[in-house]
Amino acid sequence: MTRPQSLRRQLLLGILLPTLLFVGVNTYSLHRQALAALHTAYDRTLLASAKTISEQLDVRGYDELAELRATVPYAALEAFEADNQSRMFYRVSSLHGELISGFAELPVWRGTIAQRPPYAALVDFYDARFRGQPVRVAVLLQPVASSEGRGMAVIQVAETLELREAAALQILHTTLARQALLLALIAGIVVLVVQRATRPVRQLSSNLQARAESDLAPIAAPAAPRELQPLIDATNAVMQRLSRLLAHQQRFVRDASHQLRTPLAVLKTQVQSALRGDLPPEQALQEIGHTVDRATQLANQMLALAKVEQLRQQGGLPTTRLDAVLREVALELSPLIAQGDLDFCIATDAAPVQAHEWMLRELCRNLLHNAIRHAPPGTELAVTLQAHATHAALTFADAGPGIDDELAARLFQPFSAGDVRTGSGLGLAICQEIVQALGGSIALTNRREGSQILGLDAAVRLPLARH
Repeated sequence: MTRPQSLRRQLLLGILLPTLLFVGVNTYSLHRQALAALHTAYDRTLLASAKTISEQLDVRGYDELAELRATVPYAALEAFEADNQSRMFYRVSSLHGELISGFAELPVWRGTIAQRPPYAALVDFYDARFRGQPVRVAVLLQPVASSEGRGMAVIQVAETLELREAAALQILHTTLARQALLLALIAGIVVLVVQRATRPVRQLSSNLQARAESDLAPIAAPAAPRELQPLIDATNAVMQRLSRLLAHQQRFVRDASHQLRTPLAVLKTQVQSALRGDLPPEQALQEIGHTVDRATQLANQMLALAKVEQLRQQGGLPTTRLDAVLREVALELSPLIAQGDLDFCIATDAAPVQAHEWMLRELCRNLLHNAIRHAPPGTELAVTLQAHATHAALTFADAGPGIDDELAARLFQPFSAGDVRTGSGLGLAICQEIVQALGGSIALTNRREGSQILGLDAAVRLPLARH
């Protein structure tokens, strides 16, 4: 199992690592720029040295016949050697490479002068090795003229790199020290800011840990940052669902213990009466059977009510054809319709809705069973399903006596049966829970003609599934 990563650590790494990378690249770039600046500065010194040597040249003869002479003591270059850290060497030769003065082992220049030299002189700079050491060389093509002749001299001045490297290292060390100080300052600020930014998270965690196990009240954190509000809202939504589920479970346990106690007590009394012989065995068994049937119906309906809530919590409802389910339920209850001698008619449109098939079957069975039970024998019972633009309208119309307005207001509450002898009072409550879970509505309305009640309409509206 992987260890969860710390938010503070992620923030610190996410900020400090790019900063460290930038500082490293910036330091390298500054070092390269410092080396380039040092080369420019010290190349000027080499050029000055070469010009100093050019002042010591003399010539006899002209052009190809010119003979160059140089009287350059090495002490003339000592003024350009800084603190004895670097050594300078020179070579004066003709255009053909003939040595005139200086160090013969210094390699002859074979390069070319750039079309646009960096200085107002015919000068070239390049890197080489001399006596096993890296050197920087300046080459100056110097015209030499005198009263006795005219010619061209090639003056090479080489300098070892100790001074340049020492200066570059000093600049690098200074830069690194400043960059390290800057990085430490950034790290301190980041740690402080991250600590401050994550303080609401730690405070929220402490508040949740200090709560009682049964406390599912919404989290109140008005001072929390805006970035935490979606998390707080989602947590409150989850806690609200848990609170509703817990309340539903508590209500189910309370109702089950209350409602099942009565039929079990009646059943126990009937069994004791049968054992004493108070009633004939056939009559006692018949009464016991009625009590068991009622208790079974009550238990099944209470389980159905709990299942509706369970399906509501699951979400992700499939698409089901309400018209197909309605016709199957009507076929299942056809023996009851025939037993009541009802003039039954059914008309359906294709109506796909997002719901579990069990929910639609339970809804149709309860409403159709209620209509069959309250319809007088020999009367008409009509079931219609119409598909409109956005919803399906399902109506169960019987020719019964209707209901009182006061009774209609509480029939959808659990255990509020119109006739306690024929029902448990859970059928319409189950229907209402199903309809609400599917985002629809249900209503019981007396069908009137003037002041006369012609029957009762149970009307359900459910949203159609979007294709």
